[in-house]
Amino acid sequence: MTTSEITVAQYLITRLKEMGVGHLFGVPGDFVLGFLNQVLESDLKYVGTCNELNAAYAADGYARIRGVGAFATTYGVGELSALNGVAGAFAERVPVVVITGSPTAVSFRKRALLHHTMGDYQIPLRMYEKITAASTQLSSAETAPAEIDRVLSACLSHHQPVYISFPSDVVMMKCGRPDAFVFPKPAESDKAALEEALREALDMLDKARSPVVIGDVELIRYKLQKEFSGLLEKTGFPYATMMLGKTVLSEQHPQFIGLYEGDRSRDYVKDRVESADCILQLGALLTDFNTGGFTADIDESRLISANIRSVKIKHHNYENVSLRDFIIGLTGKLSRRDPGGLDIRCAAGACVHRRTEPYRPDARKPLTIKRFFDRMSHFIEKDSMVLAETGVSLFSAAEMLMPEGTTFIGQTFYGSIGYTIGASLGACTAAGDRRAVLFVGDGSFQVTCQDLSTMIRNRLKPVIFLLNNDGYTIERVIVDRPYNDIQPWRYHKLAEVFGGGPGLDVRTEGELEEALQKTASADGLVFIEIHTGRLDCPESLRSAGRSMAKTNHLDGGPARQPAAAGR
Repeated sequence: MTTSEITVAQYLITRLKEMGVGHLFGVPGDFVLGFLNQVLESDLKYVGTCNELNAAYAADGYARIRGVGAFATTYGVGELSALNGVAGAFAERVPVVVITGSPTAVSFRKRALLHHTMGDYQIPLRMYEKITAASTQLSSAETAPAEIDRVLSACLSHHQPVYISFPSDVVMMKCGRPDAFVFPKPAESDKAALEEALREALDMLDKARSPVVIGDVELIRYKLQKEFSGLLEKTGFPYATMMLGKTVLSEQHPQFIGLYEGDRSRDYVKDRVESADCILQLGALLTDFNTGGFTADIDESRLISANIRSVKIKHHNYENVSLRDFIIGLTGKLSRRDPGGLDIRCAAGACVHRRTEPYRPDARKPLTIKRFFDRMSHFIEKDSMVLAETGVSLFSAAEMLMPEGTTFIGQTFYGSIGYTIGASLGACTAAGDRRAVLFVGDGSFQVTCQDLSTMIRNRLKPVIFLLNNDGYTIERVIVDRPYNDIQPWRYHKLAEVFGGGPGLDVRTEGELEEALQKTASADGLVFIEIHTGRLDCPESLRSAGRSMAKTNHLDGGPARQPAAAGR
């Protein structure tokens, strides 16, 4: 016989499952053990990580594949260790549920000087309020269900993290079974504002002879790829993406012209976008990396810019207009253009690394970053997940032309080093049999390397390329000083240390071919350490370094060539 009551913990677990969360990442601690015990008795699978920061990164990576992720930690020492990972998800608009097992509700009232507390029990909540879309501290079985529903709805509607402080005595309190979860509906557009925005936009687009579309990250976060694809199919317009929006659609799409990032763009892409007589920009975040250090040269008089809840056309602002409604409205009223008159060139020429050019290895030749990523453009398979760490990895992998169905993951806005180890754990857990390929530098790897062991423990099968060129890249290209040096590790040995393998050491093009042959027959995680020259990095990263040096007033020091390393 089914009881009409369940525990508050079971209520939350039920809601997480309804949202699409199948795995919970976390680290145990005494205040959260009661909740974790309930998780172990449920269909929600617990994945323990080596530290709380990686639990947050894993939930982020999981959410980028499954739509939402979750992790649980203990109060104070645990949740504050995860804070940086949640801040990144907040900045990059990734829905993550943060669950903190906290002291009892009685302890909150009495402020007993318990371990892990700071006297003022509200400090963690106030900190998380700044980097979440909604937060709550559960206090009773009577109010907990409504609070849980409110916060989880905010997570889905805002596509940002939310925070639930779960006192240990509330965990086992009894509440009613939930009705079916009511998923939040997209915000409705102001009809008059939408119609006026469409009229003005359609007038510009109909008159344009050389229009171009830029698709970016909000199309991914809010799952608007289908609507975006429909617009392109209806109109025939060429489109580019920014770094945050890379692989919003297949890069094999016949209308895809490449990556637009201001002065760091390939010549054709830069000229085609900046000379267009009408630019339709959809879901873009104009960050420094997205705009090539704010070098994007787009005349506002030719720009239609639509974000998730607003549209700007020239100097006119239309609020309460949803991006989805705007795209659908344009699609319904625009006519298809003749591709021959739109100057659409094959995107293969707009990316540095592409499989359309043959790769012939010189067995004895030392590897360079360019040659390595040229080879990788032939190695990445259809429907893969490609994760690239901030630095050499991100800027090089972004210039690869990805095969059909590939998902590209990089923390292109927040840029916290070490992000991709945890994110790879999360993405692999979420994606099942999809192949994951991770590119990570030696400096970043040293920050979060422990959860390589968690991938091995959970029998995940990513291919990990560790780019070892002896230090912190993205800082060296800003200014080269001794604080960018790190202790060299024998990185490829760590797979064996953590109980898995194989770990391979590669210095030449011939050794890379041998390693890739072994990868093809491996049935588990493969770790390949790639050695390249200390000064070897893509020009796009050097350009970013010059921009950051100027922004931070670091470009007036002694004149010297900035070195590069594999962070």
